[in-house]
Amino acid sequence: MYRFLMSRQWVILTLIALLLIPTMIRLGIWQMHRYDERTARNQLVTDALAAEPVPVEKLTAPGHTVTSTERYRTVTAKGRFDTEDEVVVRRRTNSDDEVGYHVLTPFVLDDGKVLLVNRGWIPSDGPSQTAFPKVPAPPSGEVTVEGRLMPDETTAASGIKNLQGLPDRQIMLINSEQQARRLDATVLGGYISQTAPEPKGDTPELLGDPGKEDAALNYAYAIQWWLFSAAVPVGWVVLARREARERAQKAADRSGTTESEPAAV
Repeated sequence: MYRFLMSRQWVILTLIALLLIPTMIRLGIWQMHRYDERTARNQLVTDALAAEPVPVEKLTAPGHTVTSTERYRTVTAKGRFDTEDEVVVRRRTNSDDEVGYHVLTPFVLDDGKVLLVNRGWIPSDGPSQTAFPKVPAPPSGEVTVEGRLMPDETTAASGIKNLQGLPDRQIMLINSEQQARRLDATVLGGYISQTAPEPKGDTPELLGDPGKEDAALNYAYAIQWWLFSAAVPVGWVVLARREARERAQKAADRSGTTESEPAAV
């Protein structure tokens, strides 16, 4: 009754099914790996935001690469803002996806080292994209700032091209090594996203808390792929049994038709 399974059509269908099953299982395993990775990153963010603030030089130093466990840690620093060497970072968006600039201001510590401070977002509503935008001034004199420690930006990590020939005092990436050469100063590795003190008039717009990745979505995808892999053999059996019934019915119909024909005289 199942001799049709050796036909070309069913052999191809069976081979496709056999290929789909392990492929879907592997896709489910990959999604679970993504789930574990995102869950771990989310936990790092949670732990970093919950940690007590520490002086910035306890976590970073000149030439230091900010690690994943140090990222988003709240740090404090005491010194003064150097607005003369302030730059803006092009093509940055705010919480409403409006394109503008991030304001990057060197912060000179009491020991003479420089900490890069991302003071927040401003709109690009100036007369042109080549002119330096109007930037609200930070507090003058000695001040204590607080912010989240961030690693240096690179093209490989961010996907942002480090374009050359930009207008004066405009950059594409926040990178402490590049800024150390520009400033001819000793610059701490990484930078901070300022969280305090809050600016007067809410400008620059402080950056929000880091978002958490949707790890649950990867978990759901993994279950979905595994359900698909289980459905393939079930579907194959259903199709094969239906084909067998249809063939048996056709055979019975032909047999009944032959028996009902009158004998020739």
